[in-house]
Amino acid sequence: MLRAGFRLRAARCPLLVQQRGLLTLAIETSCDDTSVAVLETRDRCPRTWLDGHDAVLHFHEKVTANNLEYKGVHPIASLESHQETLATLVQKAIKHLPEEDCNNRAYSVVHKIAARDKPEYRLRPDFISVTRGPGMRANLFTGLDTAKGLAVAWNIPLVGVHHMHAHALTPRLVSALSQEVDEKDELRRMFNSATTAEVPPVEPDFPFLSVLISGGHTLVISSESLTKHRVLGSTTDSAIGDCLDKVARLIVPPLLLEKSGDTMYGRLLEGFAFPDGNAAEDYAYAPPKNRGQELTKRPSKWGWAFSPPLAKSPNGLRSMSMDMSFTGLHTAVERVMSFQWDRQTGKLSKIGREPEDVDEEERRVMAREVMRVAFEHLGSRILLALQAVALRDPLLAKTMPVVVSGGVASNRYLRHVLSTFLAARGFPDVKLVYPPPELCTDNAAMIAWAGVEMFRAGHTTPLVCRALRKWSLEELLTPPNGA
Repeated sequence: MLRAGFRLRAARCPLLVQQRGLLTLAIETSCDDTSVAVLETRDRCPRTWLDGHDAVLHFHEKVTANNLEYKGVHPIASLESHQETLATLVQKAIKHLPEEDCNNRAYSVVHKIAARDKPEYRLRPDFISVTRGPGMRANLFTGLDTAKGLAVAWNIPLVGVHHMHAHALTPRLVSALSQEVDEKDELRRMFNSATTAEVPPVEPDFPFLSVLISGGHTLVISSESLTKHRVLGSTTDSAIGDCLDKVARLIVPPLLLEKSGDTMYGRLLEGFAFPDGNAAEDYAYAPPKNRGQELTKRPSKWGWAFSPPLAKSPNGLRSMSMDMSFTGLHTAVERVMSFQWDRQTGKLSKIGREPEDVDEEERRVMAREVMRVAFEHLGSRILLALQAVALRDPLLAKTMPVVVSGGVASNRYLRHVLSTFLAARGFPDVKLVYPPPELCTDNAAMIAWAGVEMFRAGHTTPLVCRALRKWSLEELLTPPNGA
């Protein structure tokens, strides 16, 4: 939080007043991760201080609530973690705001923050970015109220960011962070024709498909522009990440769960399924070549098999819809772990078995099969979306990027299954775009970037805004409470 003694000052910078970079401080508190970031963009200005990159993260830290006792996200524990850690993270972030250096910065007005006990002056952010929703409402309010306080104290705008929008835009952040610019060429273009100097484009460009997969969401979205998103498909029950977390607690041996000291159960499931450093993509995966194979069970040597979700829907209609379902897969794992297989009937018997009766080999195969079925189910919906695009524009379907983001997107086996599955079903050249694993999970860097993109487009959020537990991406510009 702001310490006593900080004050604002303003000074006019004479350099290139027609050009601007952007600086934002961002806050994320939607679930159990408390994260703060400071992001600065180069925009159209030559920036030797950004090492030729379009954007730089001056600060980015995250603290995850300790939910080990609860074996999953506990609302109260997560809220208390936000309350205990957010102020300290903001205080650290303020110390990482860029130092004022008017000779290198092309701001029309340089606003400065100074500490009475230190001579350094820091640039004031142009605006505050904060997650407004969707998420746990009390947790969101912790971040939102802090962000409002900073915006008021510094007299700067607030940008309330849609959490899933930020996930969808994360690959564009990665592009901006990694983009190198020839400074001499940029200077030459600017001074020869300042009005035509442009920011090198970040990728992927719109339109693209967004596949947003986490513990709370499973969405396939047509992202047509920065602010226009159309939901094509979503889960009708639990999210894919929630399903993987739950089956992990059933399949991964209890001793390994206890030793891990981690509540990222989906990650533990992947690590257990592919041990000893074996890469998930090295696993012999045979994709279904047609819809019939996709809906066919694959019995294990123990007899059990997992049905693809919605395969047995009336007349098979839901199996060909964009609906997704993962609760049944979790239930199937519970039954396989709890009952013996009857080889005579080819079904689970009513004779129970204890967890210790399931050896490590069977558990490991089960982990791989659960992920395969879940990931193929997701892949089938991406396939349907691409096929729908192909009917309208065959060329676009072959070139349209598919952004896969959210916590589950860090799973290497998922990446292997999706690329192999789509290649086998007619889309061998589809461009699947994933953020690096550290930016797949909740983080403030993506909130900062989404804030930058929205601010550039002229969007800010009034201080009367409230946190939103539910907020459809289709209502990005018209949130439920109208503020």
